[in-house]
Amino acid sequence: MTTVEAARQTKGFHVPRRLVPVLATGALLLVMYAIGISQYQAFSDPQVLLNIFINRGFLLVVAVGMTFVLLTGGIDLSVGSVVAMTAMVSAWMLEGGTVPAWLVLVVALLIGPTLGFLMGCVIHFFDIQPFIVTLAGMFFARGMCTFISKESIPIKDPAWVKTAQARIHIGDNFISPAVLVVFAVVLVAAAVLAYTRFGRNVYAIGGDQQSALLMGLPVGRTKIAVYTISGLCSAIGGVLLSLYTLSGDPLIGIGLELDVIAAVVIGGTLLTGGSGYVFGTVLGVLVLGVIQTLITFDGTLNSWWTRIVIGGLLFAFILLQRLIGAAPRATSAGG
Repeated sequence: MTTVEAARQTKGFHVPRRLVPVLATGALLLVMYAIGISQYQAFSDPQVLLNIFINRGFLLVVAVGMTFVLLTGGIDLSVGSVVAMTAMVSAWMLEGGTVPAWLVLVVALLIGPTLGFLMGCVIHFFDIQPFIVTLAGMFFARGMCTFISKESIPIKDPAWVKTAQARIHIGDNFISPAVLVVFAVVLVAAAVLAYTRFGRNVYAIGGDQQSALLMGLPVGRTKIAVYTISGLCSAIGGVLLSLYTLSGDPLIGIGLELDVIAAVVIGGTLLTGGSGYVFGTVLGVLVLGVIQTLITFDGTLNSWWTRIVIGGLLFAFILLQRLIGAAPRATSAGG
């Protein structure tokens, strides 16, 4: 093989730009996990990783919904409040013991998509910025939480408690039934984005909305759908959170929307839309979970260090996105 041929092969092999943030997140996760194993012997226990899915499963589900929204170039600030409202409604309906658990589940799962659908309609038909509309949705949902009860409502329903306390054993380790729901949501969402016409429309709108309109794609319908999906994922997250805490609290989930956005962006989804993967979002949530676990294992650091580290990572990944976005323009200008 000549030097020229080798150079051509090397030049021909390149990583697609849209995969760079995801690969960076995966590499970061491996480095952090390796640091944890080297510093703490118990960190290598598989249960540590499974606990991240148990403790942060609801966050991952909500982040999956946010991925759809960010891929279109939008944003949903209502997710944390919708999670809280879903948990509050579930706890309130179960409090008297007269409403069957299955009916509570149905009602709870209708709350999020209904609000998401309404917000999507307002965004599309009135051409109002998603930031403003979802901010209003956030205030509405949080206000409803306080309207239902100003205090935490414990959940004592036998079916809810039994589900919350159930364990599925995997060898010497275990997961909760909620983790299976999380995995199902992730797989369905990934399949929808990768293999359906709707998924292609989501990417197309985020890439260039005007071009999508000229191509005859259903931009309005798709936008409404992604906010409905985000609402549904928030409702599922609220049910999972109520199972995790066995309560509904009007103050729970405050700031959750920021954690969700951070996880999705760290997972490689562009804030401007058009590029991102559900698998990347999973990695982003795992990064946040590993950071919190490392700080917990250390025992000497304040919990606010989690926020500090996440803030630094978020800044770094936004900068990485900016550099990746600028690369094509620089190349075009240079040649």
